[in-house]
Amino acid sequence: MRSDNRTGLVSGTGLIVAALLATLVALAFPIWSYADRAGTGLDTLNSQTVPTPYGPLSALDREFVTRVRLAGLWELPAGQQAQERGTTQAVRTAGQHLIEGHTFLDARVRSVAARLSLELPSQPDPRQREWLSTLSAAHGTRYDQEFANILRAAHGKVFAMVAQVRANTRNSLVRDLADDANTTVLDHIKVLEATGYVDFDALAEDAATASPPPLTRSPAPPGPVPSPSSPLPVTPSSGYPLPPAATRPNPSPTS
Repeated sequence: MRSDNRTGLVSGTGLIVAALLATLVALAFPIWSYADRAGTGLDTLNSQTVPTPYGPLSALDREFVTRVRLAGLWELPAGQQAQERGTTQAVRTAGQHLIEGHTFLDARVRSVAARLSLELPSQPDPRQREWLSTLSAAHGTRYDQEFANILRAAHGKVFAMVAQVRANTRNSLVRDLADDANTTVLDHIKVLEATGYVDFDALAEDAATASPPPLTRSPAPPGPVPSPSSPLPVTPSSGYPLPPAATRPNPSPTS
């Protein structure tokens, strides 16, 4: 009987020790897997970042440069169309701001891409072409509504990316481009909202249910490529200056 008890005690102790060892392995595995395993965020950042004279250039930086160019390729014609089809002055003014803002940004992004030897797209992506088709099929008040909501939703998504890039980039050219994009995109958000057609409930619902946006075909790391050309899908009208960046009000004098 005592022998059986001793055997059972040894067996039970062995099970406890085995369970403790399994627990320690389970606790240690995530530490190893995330600290040392290839494919983690830091590993990906290091493997996809290339040196340039203006600072390291990450995959997100290159994606951002591509997106700035793509935005101009469809928002320039959308702005021109709004000036022609908009039924209210507010919609036509928003179109004017799109033309001026993206003419400015397109020149900036082409300059940045040339200095970083990055290729740029020359036409909108399929989803942007679909948005342009939707706008082309609309007329009257329906056009005003589609214009305000499609453009406002697109700008909201870009605005979030601009903030992320501006906060984290180590490349001085990309940082300056993000500053310009921030000023321009915020101006466009405001003028689109000023049309009175933006459905804020729909924007909130879309943000709550949306999956992460698909990546565009961002350019490869810098290489010996020719300077990007400057094809513009429209010839913008002149005489509309880009709204200046917001400035802080002067502090009130102390009494």
